[in-house]
Amino acid sequence: MTKAFSKEKWSYLFYTLTHPVDGYYWIRHEERGSVPLAFLMVFLFSAAFSANRLLASFVVNDLDPRSVDSLYELLGVLAFYILLCVSNWSITCLMGGEGRMKDILIAVGYGTMPITIGLVLTTIISQFLADEEQAFYSIILGVCVAWGVIMIIIGIMQVHNFSVGKTLGTLILTFLAMLIIVFLALLLSNLIGKVYNFFHSVYTEIIFRG
Repeated sequence: MTKAFSKEKWSYLFYTLTHPVDGYYWIRHEERGSVPLAFLMVFLFSAAFSANRLLASFVVNDLDPRSVDSLYELLGVLAFYILLCVSNWSITCLMGGEGRMKDILIAVGYGTMPITIGLVLTTIISQFLADEEQAFYSIILGVCVAWGVIMIIIGIMQVHNFSVGKTLGTLILTFLAMLIIVFLALLLSNLIGKVYNFFHSVYTEIIFRG
């Protein structure tokens, strides 16, 4: 675990932040990435997202803080992260992708770092903004989100050794796979609920008649 959070892993994370093409290439071919570090980045993203919703100035945020459940949001972010990576892995396996599951987890996890930085910056900056300066908030956050999305696209492209076009096509299929998995999960959950209710009603009937 110490090796997963070593100085070398941290320095390579920041190198990938500014040199995503080279960074993701060496992550795939020389094992320079870290899955635990990727999960930490996702956790920090979730924390920054919740903090932004809770602490951003009323100038840019009219949310009721009581409606923010940080634990629920963390679980949602982690579920979306794992679902995205599993879906991408399942699609790329069928399309000749070279990336392993761990490579995809790292590519997506590292890609959340610019968005986390943007959320932290805008949360702080929002405390000093006037009404007519909201555009600065939106621009900074928009740039960081775009940076993060581009990093994720480059990461997926590099770990699978795909072209840009094939990567974008794969991502579209990935989101379709995510919808299918969610639909099947809901269907299975509903079926299990009905089976449980059936046996529970049978059990209750036997108890009362016995």
